[in-house]
Amino acid sequence: MLHSRLLKYLDEVARLGSIRKAALRLNVASSAINRQILALENELGAPIFERMPRRLRLTATGEVLIAHVRETLKNHQRVETHIEALKGLTRGEATIATMNGLAAGPLPRFLNSILETHPRVRLRLKVLPFDQISNAVLTGEADLGLSYGASPTPGLRVVASHELSLGAVVSPKHPLTTRRPLRLADCAEFPLAIADASMTIRPAVELAFTRANLPLNATIETNSIEFLKKVARNGHAITFLNPVDVDDEVRAGEIRHLVLPELIQHPIALKLIVRARGGLEAFPNLVVEELRKAMPKLEPIGAA
Repeated sequence: MLHSRLLKYLDEVARLGSIRKAALRLNVASSAINRQILALENELGAPIFERMPRRLRLTATGEVLIAHVRETLKNHQRVETHIEALKGLTRGEATIATMNGLAAGPLPRFLNSILETHPRVRLRLKVLPFDQISNAVLTGEADLGLSYGASPTPGLRVVASHELSLGAVVSPKHPLTTRRPLRLADCAEFPLAIADASMTIRPAVELAFTRANLPLNATIETNSIEFLKKVARNGHAITFLNPVDVDDEVRAGEIRHLVLPELIQHPIALKLIVRARGGLEAFPNLVVEELRKAMPKLEPIGAA
């Protein structure tokens, strides 16, 4: 090996917050990991982990060390990929950090062509809360991130962006499906199921209601896209989602996605992000290019 097993030990313990869990994951004895960590702490003259009652937490020294460890592991992975390429093998791996709605929605379709043409590759998908995706890319836990409304972050760059407008999501038999033109005030006549404040949808909905001079009276609030879709499908309430969120259900005729002029004015950007410094390896770069080509094929703003 071109690097010590200790690097993998440190990485897993930092991720899991437990020597025991890391030992199970790596199939080694807990005592072996603990012994090497203690020896390294003695060598550094400073603790790497703070021993909490239920977990281990990185100290300031540990944070600096783990950044170096993960970069070293990434470099090792690049060397292995290059060696495999020299052997004539078509292998590679990439880690994508994304949101639950994207993972359950269009992402598998986006990646179909890659999986069909590169059967020996490995894709890792990390489903994370919105506010953790950028950090996963920054720290090297993920090669790229795909999320809605990612804010500009030092150390990251946006390599692709596509705007999507929210629309009213209702059951196929809902009376609003025949109302033309449809306005936000029409929707306010019915029970509303709204994404809660933790979701990127919420600010766009609030802004649209404010500018329409309408109160946003939610009957239901949730952070679950699946729950919002189910409530709308059953006809219990109206919700507001983008066309990507409901693509499969619309195709199946289970729900309708209705255009609202007030929401078209406040689109949500779907963004693909990578680290600003350093280039991607061949396979992660291929994934980026495939996603960049797929994103403009999403239903455009204003589509019925």
